[in-house]
Amino acid sequence: MPSERLRPALVWQIAARDLLSTIRDRRTLNATILMPMILIPLFTLGLPLMLGSFIGGQQQERQKLGVVGELPPALRAALTKDETLADGTLVRAGVILEPVPDARAAVQSGTVDAAVQPATPIPTQAGHAQGTLEVYAKLNNMRAQAGAYSKVQDVVNAYNRTLTLDRLKTMGLDAGVLTPVTLKSVDASPPQEQRSGQLAFLVPMLMLQFILSGAMATAVDATAGEKERGTLESLLVAPVRRGEVVAGKLLATTITALTSACFSVLGFILSGLLVGVFTRGRSGASAEITQAMGGQLTLGVGGALALLGVALSAALLISALLITVGIYARSFKEAQTYIAPLSLAIVLPAVMLQFSDFLTLNTGLYALPLFGGMLTLLEIVRGSVTLSHVGVAILANLVGTTLLGLLARRSFNREEIIFRN
Repeated sequence: MPSERLRPALVWQIAARDLLSTIRDRRTLNATILMPMILIPLFTLGLPLMLGSFIGGQQQERQKLGVVGELPPALRAALTKDETLADGTLVRAGVILEPVPDARAAVQSGTVDAAVQPATPIPTQAGHAQGTLEVYAKLNNMRAQAGAYSKVQDVVNAYNRTLTLDRLKTMGLDAGVLTPVTLKSVDASPPQEQRSGQLAFLVPMLMLQFILSGAMATAVDATAGEKERGTLESLLVAPVRRGEVVAGKLLATTITALTSACFSVLGFILSGLLVGVFTRGRSGASAEITQAMGGQLTLGVGGALALLGVALSAALLISALLITVGIYARSFKEAQTYIAPLSLAIVLPAVMLQFSDFLTLNTGLYALPLFGGMLTLLEIVRGSVTLSHVGVAILANLVGTTLLGLLARRSFNREEIIFRN
């Protein structure tokens, strides 16, 4: 009985054959190399920049505030006053007060961004009757929330504090009596987690997405594409074992998947450098939000090796899954139809990683193929990973790869699957 051991030379020849087919397609190369370098900085830097510019822009823009009735002169002056830094930089622009007959109608028609109406007289001194100021705004509108509505809230809070402090002075007291206990927030997160930012969950999500997109083109072309072109039969009649065919195609698919993963890591590093360049020496809402959300990917040698190991095991698992699906499909188009829902099954759990802080993490979650790897990647980015979690996640992915590889090998041995068109 001939030996069933795989012959590395033949496995590599099959892999090289499929890789050559992939390299010839420039669109695949663009999706594997250029897209991670472009899209990742756009997501991790462009989104915080856009959000920061939006919020900061609304604070520096003058909105129209409708007024029904009379407001105390001090409150009117505070609403229209500009807030600037010592160097003259505008932090928050005052609003433009416009008398309106109906506050609700003025907001609904878009005449003003928000409107205020005293339900009871607004006091000019603390300690007298309490007044109520109604604020009309479209509360589900982010522009209104970040602009006129936010300014009214800030100004009224400052007005209340001013009246209270004036009242305390007449009583011989200082502002300290209002806050006998003060809070001081201290971020206890590891330094790496602080640098990773609030969008750290995007790292495993985008990395898995680019692994999937990088593996997809090679896997489908090497299975369903070859069946459709009729070139798979010539390979199977050659003096190679079916296991070597599966191993070669798995190797080629994994290489393209890992190539995409490597460029996605470079994209995150580039994004972190751009965040540092943008926020250096800048202040204001835009810079603060960009720094808090964008974050930077900083890894030591151990973290880089752990990330590489988890990414490699995830690439093997995804590649084995795509090859299994591709060899079952009759055509390239049918394979794409099968893979579309599979891609959602991979991406959706990655999106849910933003809520991972609410999960009770135990070994069982890390033993879930692929999802355990996503959790581990997130911990690596945040600098809180443990060696046991890395080992369990990699082992789970390798077990899944082995099972899918055996299923793919079985499919290659069944003529009704190989030769059906």
